[in-house]
Amino acid sequence: MRSCRTTLAAGAIVAIVLTGPAVVESQEVSAPRPASGRGFECAVDAGWPPTTELPSDLATAVKQYDSATTRNDTTALAALVADDYVLVNSDSSLQDKQSYLADFHLPGFRVHPYVIDEPIQKVWNCAAVTGGLMPLKWTQDGRQHQRLLRVVHVWAKQDGRWRLTFTQLTRVPEDRTAGGVYKRSAPL
Repeated sequence: MRSCRTTLAAGAIVAIVLTGPAVVESQEVSAPRPASGRGFECAVDAGWPPTTELPSDLATAVKQYDSATTRNDTTALAALVADDYVLVNSDSSLQDKQSYLADFHLPGFRVHPYVIDEPIQKVWNCAAVTGGLMPLKWTQDGRQHQRLLRVVHVWAKQDGRWRLTFTQLTRVPEDRTAGGVYKRSAPL
């Protein structure tokens, strides 16, 4: 088992590529810097593989996030989303926490309840990745919209609580869907 200790400064995303028990590469990339300038420190036990079961406090945070999203509860979302949050939308546009939360205040905007299919869960002691296949449906400007997405959320434990720090949405190509049903090219 190999251990690493990483200090993440606010405004930096450290990408660590793991293959088996060894850290292969680490690279710092730029990200929006929160006004507070805070960072967090986390000792990561890089034992392989990570656990796939969510700890109860993270499972609660994920449920609260999903519920707040479909209720347009920006107070709850603001508490669950880190100050340096980055959202990569399915059209590759970027949003920070402020612009992400502003979307929920648009007149008539509402995300419909959803279920994540083909869930992905990887948990280290202070970081986690959750996601899966998401049939997203929403209302905006009185019109219904929908698309099938792969969603990935990156969570970090900050000050004793799980906070969402990064989300990436990727559209599933239309040629991989038929009648709104995803058709896998190969088994997982």
